Amino acid sequence: MKRFAQLFTAIDQSTKTNTKVAALADYFEQAHDPDRLWTIALFSGRRPKRAVTTTKLREWAAEQAGIPLWLFEESYSIVGDLAETIALVLPATVTHDDKPLSDWIKSLREIYTQPEDARKDFVLKAWATLGGTERFIFNKLITGGFRVGISQKLMTRALARATDKPEAELAHRLMGNWHPDTTTWHQLVEADDASADASRPYPFYLAYGLESSPDDLGELSQWRAEWKWDGIRGQLIRRDGQYFVWSRGEELMTDRFPELARTVDFIPDGTVLDGELLVWPDGQPTPASFNTLQARIGRKTVPKKLLADAPVVLHAYDLLEWQGQDIRTRPFSERRALLEKLSAVVPAEAPLRISPQLEFSSWEALAEIRTTAREAQAEGLMLKRVDSPYLAGRKKGDWWKWKLDPLTVDAVMIYAQSGSGRRANLFTDFTFAVWDGNDLIPFTKAYSGLTDAEFRKITAWVRKNTLERFGPVRKVTPHHVFEIAFEGIQRSTRHKSGVALRFPRMLRWRQDKPIQEANSLDDLEDMLRIYG
Repeated sequence: MKRFAQLFTAIDQSTKTNTKVAALADYFEQAHDPDRLWTIALFSGRRPKRAVTTTKLREWAAEQAGIPLWLFEESYSIVGDLAETIALVLPATVTHDDKPLSDWIKSLREIYTQPEDARKDFVLKAWATLGGTERFIFNKLITGGFRVGISQKLMTRALARATDKPEAELAHRLMGNWHPDTTTWHQLVEADDASADASRPYPFYLAYGLESSPDDLGELSQWRAEWKWDGIRGQLIRRDGQYFVWSRGEELMTDRFPELARTVDFIPDGTVLDGELLVWPDGQPTPASFNTLQARIGRKTVPKKLLADAPVVLHAYDLLEWQGQDIRTRPFSERRALLEKLSAVVPAEAPLRISPQLEFSSWEALAEIRTTAREAQAEGLMLKRVDSPYLAGRKKGDWWKWKLDPLTVDAVMIYAQSGSGRRANLFTDFTFAVWDGNDLIPFTKAYSGLTDAEFRKITAWVRKNTLERFGPVRKVTPHHVFEIAFEGIQRSTRHKSGVALRFPRMLRWRQDKPIQEANSLDDLEDMLRIYG
């Protein structure tokens, strides 16, 4: 656990990519195979289940620290992170345990079904032998809340440095339905047949945002344009007589989209499609909003009524595997031609469509088409170079997303909550309100968009202007206005305001604006009529 704690500290305390890659590569070169395997699993979201409730952990921690529970709760509200609060209030360790990470995870999983007395005994012994960052990590693991700021791309780069294997190959190996229970380090990373799993998707190719006009991209004829759909990016895989659906977030979602089982009838084995999962009712000229699709995302079993009310189709825009061959290195124009050939034999009633390419005679004409994106229920445009291969991860040059400018409103901050990780001592998560007559009504939360300096400044203000406390949440004096940017707005019965925003974030801290000039609920209703 000590070596893993050192790795965690190195990653958590640095914002530099090269520093994180170097720390990971060094760890992968030195750690034992089970620890290396579980490190990859933890950093890619494959966490152990919660073994003890947070209520019990708070009670046990207060008891061991010799303080009343109310004092622990007050400390928690200041620190803002339960695992860190426990690590801080407990007495210093007397003895030390050299048990490796994989052994700790094994023990955590074994106590999951044990009675409460056994779980308490295990936790108290762990607290007595683990100190500092190791204790903090243990607390995160036992609550099932372990997270770290490591992307899949960064991890594959570190693995490539440690193993001398190509990044693209490693990215492919790490995707798919694997778990430390079902594989080993050798099978996952080193063995020649590591990618034999028929369900395994390819790493997704991600586009950079185009911040200015596309005039600088060069010759018009070298580019193709499509809508950037507002759905779920996914791959449809047809191998070994089966089909699989993977999201860009590496989640196997086959069971959530049973209508795609019909694709087995007309897509040949050895085919992998990249596209957008959209709710698109028959006869409608445009897909339904993302809000409609959300009803399908969280359902692992889909009732017949939901299948009928929110039918999903895959809008395919690339072909990655054809006749069992990986064709990602071929030019986009060739892959597109094969995709059109496949699409020609797909029946019209099938839940598979080809994403149309847009016709444009100049960049100015394309810019005009872009202004109509919201009418097409799209976020903007995708621009792809005709000779581009399908790469892994986010690469600059061949694929660009030219999104619409976000919608914005000015809103008043009314609640603040502490962040996590290196921002655990700062207030970074805020609730915002708009005017409804003479009252402020909450309508969204946001936690990104400010600089560290701005977060420190607003944190100092929150501490001096707290009206009430609700655990880690502070109700504050309505005073500060923020410009909130978002990609879309929908009607919502779950929110008091009746609206929900898509990807809200703080665009600007409007210190020049009094709260009386913030937007109103009527303004949001007007946006709903236009964009909802």
